[in-house]
Amino acid sequence: MPNCGKKCGKRLALRLKYKCMQGKIVVIGSTNIDITIRLSRLPEKGETIKGGDYYQAFGGKGANQAVAAARCGGQVSFITCLGNDHYTTLLIESFINHNIQTQYVFVEETSFTGTAVIMTDKSGENYIGVAGGANEYLTPEKIEKAHPAIADADIVLLQFEIPDSTVHYVLDTCNRLGKKVIFNMAPANSMEDQYFSMIHMAVVNEKEAEIIAGVKIHALADVEKAAQIFLKKGTHYVVITLGEKGVYVAGPNESFFIEGIKVNAVDTTGAGDVFCGALAVACTEGMPIRKAIQFANAAAALSVTRLGAQPSAPRKEEVLQLLAQQG
Repeated sequence: MPNCGKKCGKRLALRLKYKCMQGKIVVIGSTNIDITIRLSRLPEKGETIKGGDYYQAFGGKGANQAVAAARCGGQVSFITCLGNDHYTTLLIESFINHNIQTQYVFVEETSFTGTAVIMTDKSGENYIGVAGGANEYLTPEKIEKAHPAIADADIVLLQFEIPDSTVHYVLDTCNRLGKKVIFNMAPANSMEDQYFSMIHMAVVNEKEAEIIAGVKIHALADVEKAAQIFLKKGTHYVVITLGEKGVYVAGPNESFFIEGIKVNAVDTTGAGDVFCGALAVACTEGMPIRKAIQFANAAAALSVTRLGAQPSAPRKEEVLQLLAQQG
């Protein structure tokens, strides 16, 4: 019992320490309405499969990551662009209910809110198609209006579901202000080498790593090779998520692999976004890189046991409980 008390006291002290060190997260990215059909299996080309379950949920990589970070206890501001439709008020109310700052949630009067159509099977695998809508109007001019939030941020979380010109502007702005950027480079896209040095942490999945690094991944050695290409381009850290297999991390002084957590997957949609949101929180709380990755890995594992992108994002207490169960 005395040993247990010391361990529990130490854990509590660490949690309080991280809470006190918590900083501000600014998420810049997309917001979508997710229309999901869950089928017995995914269709082949030209095939129609009946008997699916249908549901709608709020999504978009930016919004998913903002909600995931907020649910994990982060102080989150969100910079995004919505369309002029009946979803606008509902989305803003949802952000507010998650304690997300919405001062720089813009509305584009001439467009519709971004929409994603998702097909998923019983094992959680999915096909996704996206119509960008108002996300295409998140321009550098709108980012400039949100400059006060970026200037006050400790971590800026970014994705590729907004115009390339805006991505470049955000990276230039953060570089000039000395802000750390966690860049989820998804969907995979090419980018000039000069911008890689402006990324504190690049987060990609296996397929995105292949596309961006130009390396076919068949084994862990290939993952390591792809990671080295990111580092040579100037990225400070690269995080390559490998689904249920785990996560590989490479940085200036170390590289390591974290094994996946075995769970019963229901829907993998948004798991990468939950990982990124949780990772941003862990970083603002001052967790060492290995602990931060473990925290994000556990959050993503919990998310795939539930349906939907944003609804599946776990609370911080749930993540800590899973980590405790894993030892």
